[in-house]
Amino acid sequence: MFYGDSEDFMLNGIKACCFDMDGTIIDSVWVWTDIDKTFLEERGLPFDPDFQKELDGMNFRQVAEYFLTRFDVDETADRLIEIWNQMALDKYQNEIELKPGVKEFLSKLKQRGIKAAIATSNSRLLAMSCLKAHGIDEYFDAIITGDDVINGKPAPDIYLACARACDVRPEECLVFEDIVAGLQAGRNAGMKTCAVYDEYSAAKDKEKRRIADYYIDSFTDI
Repeated sequence: MFYGDSEDFMLNGIKACCFDMDGTIIDSVWVWTDIDKTFLEERGLPFDPDFQKELDGMNFRQVAEYFLTRFDVDETADRLIEIWNQMALDKYQNEIELKPGVKEFLSKLKQRGIKAAIATSNSRLLAMSCLKAHGIDEYFDAIITGDDVINGKPAPDIYLACARACDVRPEECLVFEDIVAGLQAGRNAGMKTCAVYDEYSAAKDKEKRRIADYYIDSFTDI
């Protein structure tokens, strides 16, 4: 369900829409459960799915540093990033699907002259591979990844970088996010926010609705 008066109300005064990627426009969070489980089990380490909640909003390097602190792994942060990219690349190119209504909404934004940007904590390699595989890379005026900023979400860095890249003011941006840390990042950047339903963060829906200006079950709502 769309919480707002209308699409026009939602986009009123908006010059750029900034999209998180994983869990927001692509159904991909399951990939990282599989990868983390495989990665840890191959090293004889226990997998506890609850620990993944602590990773929300972190970029790849922050996650790598977290792993080095929490688990006994004999790797460098750079090597961990390389391993995870290799493990995920085929899935991002061939298995992950777009969420319903995403391509249609991006097309509508383009028709209305509203810019679009990606703001993902994921790596540039995986982001570009996935967007190109689905034929939607051409819709984005800017693609900012975790490789481009030091501080992950809920810090506003990645969304402020999107605004600069799109040459618009933060208050002219609308952020689409599926996790609380991402919504907080958008708010910390001074932007409007729209929470997007995702099964992974369903337990946080009440908090997402409280934080966000809007809430949608899917992009077909708008």
